[in-house]
Amino acid sequence: MTSNVKAGVLVLPGGRPKSEAPSRPWQLANLRIELLARSLRRRVGAGVEVRRVQYRLRGWNPRSLDALRDARIALDEMRGVVDDGLIVVVGHSMGGRVAAHLAAEGGVAAVAALAPWWPDDDGDLIPPGCRLLTLHGSADTWTDPAASRIQTLRAASRGVDAEWVEFPGAGHFLLRGYARWHGLTAEFAKAQWSERSQA
Repeated sequence: MTSNVKAGVLVLPGGRPKSEAPSRPWQLANLRIELLARSLRRRVGAGVEVRRVQYRLRGWNPRSLDALRDARIALDEMRGVVDDGLIVVVGHSMGGRVAAHLAAEGGVAAVAALAPWWPDDDGDLIPPGCRLLTLHGSADTWTDPAASRIQTLRAASRGVDAEWVEFPGAGHFLLRGYARWHGLTAEFAKAQWSERSQA
């Protein structure tokens, strides 16, 4: 265990509903999430381990849940590094779905869902005690901002500390206003351990 690691951020890329094609570093979903992970490393400060997951396969794949399995392994490895520190899971698109399922299994302090793909009301899986920040572009045509807003409001009604933030005119790919996407995500993550240290 690395004793000076006080918290962790696990960053999850998007993908496809079904695909058994290998995930490659140069694919846009992975390049996009690598830029986000680098930005978070600069912004969150010392003592925070930021790790980016690259799935073995590109798909969610309902029968095998390949992406969830890969992310679960990465989360378990991160727990070994941060020990009793807080872990924030950040997921874009399909990664937001993966993050919700990880949160349902426990041991996740907070989820930042960026333009999440929640087709089966996956946001309802996030339990009270796990904070939620949902960021979504109003012009997203890949995932549904109205659905993510409804699910975030529903989470708040269940006792989740949840907030939904709209990016007017932004699409799905974290490009328009990228500094705001990165900045709000980093501030949300930092707030989790700063509040704990003040308690």
